[in-house]
Amino acid sequence: MKLPSHRLVQTSAFLFPIFAFAFAACSSSSDSPGGAAGAPGGSAGSSAGDPSKLVGSFQVKVTPKSDVADASTSIVGRIYDGPTPVTTIWEKPQADGDCKLTTPRNPYCNTPCGGSAACVEDDTCLAYPTAHDAGAVTVTGVKAADGSAPLTLTLVNNTYQAGTLSYPPFAEGDAVSLTAAGSSYFPTFTLSSKGIAPLELTSADLALKSGQPLALTWTKGGESSATIHVKLDISHHGGSKGQIECDTADSGALTVSAALVTKLLNLGIAGFPTVIVTRYVIGSTVIAPGRVELEISSTVEQGVTIDGLHSCTDKKDCPEGQECQADLTCK
Repeated sequence: MKLPSHRLVQTSAFLFPIFAFAFAACSSSSDSPGGAAGAPGGSAGSSAGDPSKLVGSFQVKVTPKSDVADASTSIVGRIYDGPTPVTTIWEKPQADGDCKLTTPRNPYCNTPCGGSAACVEDDTCLAYPTAHDAGAVTVTGVKAADGSAPLTLTLVNNTYQAGTLSYPPFAEGDAVSLTAAGSSYFPTFTLSSKGIAPLELTSADLALKSGQPLALTWTKGGESSATIHVKLDISHHGGSKGQIECDTADSGALTVSAALVTKLLNLGIAGFPTVIVTRYVIGSTVIAPGRVELEISSTVEQGVTIDGLHSCTDKKDCPEGQECQADLTCK
């Protein structure tokens, strides 16, 4: 059975705001997929703000071919006048090697925050920021499908986008640079990062079993500054009970310990569990409102099997006598 297509789209919650996949420091960002900036670089005006506050992100996504979509490259970016509220706090970390298991907590505010703010900690509200333009934005080091260079991004509803791009859009290790001309809201700034190879997983038929580790393998990259981020959330459709995240070197292999796998399974499961693996490099700079990043990434999402779990989108997917539940499991 194929995964539902909505499970195969990984969108930055910062950009729309859904991804705030909570960022936190200039060279060790907990907001990026892995929480560590890969190849920080950039320049801005003399009025620099707080580097721990992520206010802008430009993402170059190199997406390999999957069973539901062709290979593609995209660029999207947005800059706000402040940080985006994060309403789920992942805590109680249980670390094992390069991986950790965390469980979610949703803070509660006795006084409602209203439609213009969100509850980010108990009785603490944070206002939603407003996106603004940063002037003309050009990108070098990324190839357009027609060969034109440099790229000039299009601004639509304060979101920067690119036209049709080549795949892959650069060679591994190529310099990638983004320059914003500046506007009445933001100063001129430049971001730099590096090209990466499209991610290729070589581990197949992934199965989660209590008491057994999970081994992941991929084709090793040649860009030494790239990081591999792994996210394993097997209860997403039922309201996540916990997740395992790993940040590791791009060595070609990672083993998630049996102890963490067992603890995650014990928290609960839902339909269509997956593992999301991302290769990424991040460059950043700081402007008056906070930190702005240029993230180059390639992501693969792969389904995992769990003994006794039948995933479904309809009753016809279930064994006879069972119904498809709200969490997309047959019971």
